[in-house]
Amino acid sequence: MKIFFRNIHLYLSLVSGLVIAVVCLTGAVLVFEKDLEQAWHPERYFVAAPAQAADPLPLTRLMEAVRTYKADAKITGVKTYADPARTVEFSLAGAPGGPGGERKGEGARPAEAARRENTGPAGQSKEGRRGKGERGGKGGEKGGGGEGGRGPVVFVNPYTAAVTGELNYRETIFFTMMALHRGMVGGEIGKLIVGISTVMFLFIIGTGLVLWWPATRKALKQRLRVKWSSGWKRLNHDLHIVLGFYAALFLFVFAFTGLAWSFEWFNKGIYAVTNSPMQRPEPPVSVAPPTAQDAPAAPAALSADAALARARSLAPTAVSYALQLPKDSTGSIRVATLRPDATYENATDEVYLDQYSGQVLRQQTYEQRNLGQRVRGMFKPVHTGSIFGWPSKIISLVVCVLGFTFPITGTIMWLNRLRKQRRKERKLVAA
Repeated sequence: MKIFFRNIHLYLSLVSGLVIAVVCLTGAVLVFEKDLEQAWHPERYFVAAPAQAADPLPLTRLMEAVRTYKADAKITGVKTYADPARTVEFSLAGAPGGPGGERKGEGARPAEAARRENTGPAGQSKEGRRGKGERGGKGGEKGGGGEGGRGPVVFVNPYTAAVTGELNYRETIFFTMMALHRGMVGGEIGKLIVGISTVMFLFIIGTGLVLWWPATRKALKQRLRVKWSSGWKRLNHDLHIVLGFYAALFLFVFAFTGLAWSFEWFNKGIYAVTNSPMQRPEPPVSVAPPTAQDAPAAPAALSADAALARARSLAPTAVSYALQLPKDSTGSIRVATLRPDATYENATDEVYLDQYSGQVLRQQTYEQRNLGQRVRGMFKPVHTGSIFGWPSKIISLVVCVLGFTFPITGTIMWLNRLRKQRRKERKLVAA
């Protein structure tokens, strides 16, 4: 029976090993994407705290600075933080079909949330806005992993209105890493190859555990420790077998959650198993006040400052406020707020405001999302290892690096086995 499992393990590994190695290596880089981006460009995200307590400038003043910086800028979203040392992030609409362009039917994504796959306009979770005909997760995006549909993000000092930087995601190394990670830079075909390789990887992990299972207690001790003082062949064997056992559970979880970005049927299955609807109701509509006959001008919409003040009154302890501005005269202002005790970064509460009166049209806390949305929303932080902060990120980094080495050490073991078998055959022929 072990020969059967060994053959499955071997042939699936030979077919998918290269893809698995690339996916694990790029995944190791993407684990600390946010941290590296902020470390490399701190001026974009942080400002020096003012010497004396100072109130930030109005958003309208900051928006003027953005329009001065980019004359043709169309601001689609704003994100502010309770932390006084953070900049204000303005998402701009990109040119459709061009670098940084927005996808049809979607505005540009605000900053921090924009770098997360599960986050849509103004920090809105994609899992929270699945609708009829909407594509799910990474699997629904087009191109090399679907990371091109983002407009630029402009960062502004809230106290001086100085533009501190601009982020065009397609121009970053992380865009290339993400394109490789999701689809090997091969568009829909590449995404399918990664998805099939991920399914194979799940079987590889399962058969690997069967092959690892020791027959005796003495063998168990050998398969739980790496014998560092042994020869290179034995050391390579231990690195594959022993470390493979310790990493198996984590790799299985990462691979399983990764299927949500490769196959739409997997996403549908999540909602089917949890008995939850994928489709969400359409955003509520703002009602314009009637205009007098002698004043035919269009009614004035709520300013960004008024919308932010309204959001702060509804959620005074929030860590961040992400505003998605209405696209037309009937649209509503969507605000996503993150509580200090949120389970993960995208576990936001949302509220829709009438763009004219500021009246709450619809409100939903994270706990009020249906079970399918909450389960699907957990996939991203679990997949990236950010669910428990730095400790889980470090574990994810180590496991991803090990995942990159296993196809290499496994191939060496296979080649050594082939050489050994050929030597035996030559001895038999000589005899």
